[in-house]
Amino acid sequence: MPGSKLDEIDRMILRELQADGRMTNVELARRVGISAPPCLRRVRALEEQGYIRGYHADVDPRELGFEVQVFAMVRLVSQAEADLVAFENRCIAWSLVRECHMLNGEVDFILKCVSPDLRTFQTFLTEELTAAPNVANVKTSLVIRGAKDEPGVPFDVLEARLARQA
Repeated sequence: MPGSKLDEIDRMILRELQADGRMTNVELARRVGISAPPCLRRVRALEEQGYIRGYHADVDPRELGFEVQVFAMVRLVSQAEADLVAFENRCIAWSLVRECHMLNGEVDFILKCVSPDLRTFQTFLTEELTAAPNVANVKTSLVIRGAKDEPGVPFDVLEARLARQA
């Protein structure tokens, strides 16, 4: 099972950094109950092994004038691997697209888009997204408000699974 290769201290480090990636190594070490030098070694190992992909600030889009958030459900004409990769690469290049996930079922991709206003999103939708090669159709849903936006994974669920296996 993924995550089971990590010991309890590693999982505590990941949980703490997921909640606050800016804390000092000294504070992190205090929270997980070890001294600073081995804590730093563990963090570096977790980074090298790919458990920690990076650090970023949680920027509020609305404070920066990005008032519109839209989920776009995209169906493609062809689901051949080359066509899927080509669409993913387009999504990577579009700055309004902040997340791109391939799905199974009727929808091939769901995109999370942010825009300063509806007009800018509409221009993107009509001139870029729906005009892109291989796009069969796009359905959009405008976000009215968000109730939850938690980063990362639920460590309580991981710990419960590991406890059941022990």
